[in-house]
Amino acid sequence: MSPSYIEEVSAPVENDAQQHIHIIGDTTPLPMGASPDTLGAKAWNLAKMATLGLPVPPAFVLGTGWCRQPDAVHTQWPGALQRLEALTGLSLGDSRHPLLLSVRSGAAVSMPGMMESLLNIGLTETTLPGMVRLTGHPRLAWDAYRRLISAYGEVVAGIAASCFEADLDDVRQANDERELDFSALRDVAFRHLATYAREAGEPFPQDARVQLREAISAVFASWQSAKARAYRDLHGISHDIGTAVTVQRMVFGNAGGLSGSGVGFTRDPSNGDPFPWVDFLFNAQGEDVVSGRRSAQGHDELATVTPHLWNSLRQACAQLEQAFGDMQDFEFTIQSGRLHLLQTRNGKRTPQAAARIALDLWEQGMIEPATALERTRHLDAQALTLRRVASTDGQALSPLAHAASATSGVACGEIVMDEVQARARKSAGVPTILVRRDAETHDIAALEIAEGLLTQRGARTSHAAVVARQLGKVCLVGCETMTLNEQLRTVTIGERQLREGDILTLDGNEGIIYFGETWIEEQVPHALLERLARLRDTHP
Repeated sequence: MSPSYIEEVSAPVENDAQQHIHIIGDTTPLPMGASPDTLGAKAWNLAKMATLGLPVPPAFVLGTGWCRQPDAVHTQWPGALQRLEALTGLSLGDSRHPLLLSVRSGAAVSMPGMMESLLNIGLTETTLPGMVRLTGHPRLAWDAYRRLISAYGEVVAGIAASCFEADLDDVRQANDERELDFSALRDVAFRHLATYAREAGEPFPQDARVQLREAISAVFASWQSAKARAYRDLHGISHDIGTAVTVQRMVFGNAGGLSGSGVGFTRDPSNGDPFPWVDFLFNAQGEDVVSGRRSAQGHDELATVTPHLWNSLRQACAQLEQAFGDMQDFEFTIQSGRLHLLQTRNGKRTPQAAARIALDLWEQGMIEPATALERTRHLDAQALTLRRVASTDGQALSPLAHAASATSGVACGEIVMDEVQARARKSAGVPTILVRRDAETHDIAALEIAEGLLTQRGARTSHAAVVARQLGKVCLVGCETMTLNEQLRTVTIGERQLREGDILTLDGNEGIIYFGETWIEEQVPHALLERLARLRDTHP
């Protein structure tokens, strides 16, 4: 089925134009009054992708107005669920043909990683055997189940993620979790069930509809989380607009074989190069890439192993840019060799990338001059000047380590490991580098203070890296030779042990970490400035 519409299936409550429930399906046009404000930008863009003929799994959307009355929505969504079940031929909680769902947030304004999502909703002791029969893939079923228990425990029950990480570490030892077989994943799932019961004081819910109800409530509630409020305060976003919730049929990147999940940009968000910039993991779900708790590879492996899927993805990139008129940040899943698109939005970018992308799109006739002028009006020589590491004596510098660069530029400062220390050093007028194990969005307050971010794990497209890019911070992720000891407040990189307060330099241009302070030179991008001048002179 090729979904391509939004159908209104419920009337507004108390005349609130934003309290709608909509189905993304296959035949009906957008209803009157629907907009990104009522549906949230994520669902609106999903519907637009579907009308382009791109492969979007069917879904229903709970409009932004419900965020003000989240309890009232629970009498309304069962009808939408019934419609979704009819579209998919599956049923939530059914023992033979179970429907599994993702529950995702999506406000009218992009807030990467600031609100919660839950995957694999609907897996229970009753539906898991049906999932095995449907897919013929016991490993997929047990992997999805253990993921659900841990994510649900963290988001809904408020259990620390470290509790479930400990269960996983006990089973996998030094192995990559993607290499665990179904019996090992079953062991993890049973450990997670015990952990959930111990920490939550009650068993993990085995009613699929209870799971869905609580997931919807938790995603709406995440609009008021500390990190979401901090992000809105930082970017001048109203606290009143609320988030929508999209409930969508699951597709599985953890189905083995030619399956995987990725996040990409249609162009390089650091410098604007007109080539897709993708992080991808085989046999993984999307949260593995965006959460910041796993390291991912670039697109080379995907292009080598499945060149036809890489070509399909590149074609989708071209369609997205043509339709949205801008560089896009998108999420996708490949299940058993079939591509599915799960999200697109205008991508966060550096000032250098913003200038080049706007100019390229204008020169290619994809955007009007007025649009290019608006996107570049705040850019001048100072904003576009590049900072690069240089040697004062002509000798090659000795790198401490390498990592994946999520943002270009150079940052130098004292190592700090949390917000408290970052604030203390800022008060003393000292620049800092935030060093963390994972690239996670709850560090936004500390990241806003620091000059840069360095992480042991995480992908270039993780939500925290996207936020760092938007804030103009240098960001290096996935430094595999680095380990942290939060208790001793030490950082070991290779054979060198550093302490909080030692100085690091992050070279985001080359993906290199240096010990101490380096000489930094500035380069003015004359060619880029000349192109900007031509735009402004031609269209004053």
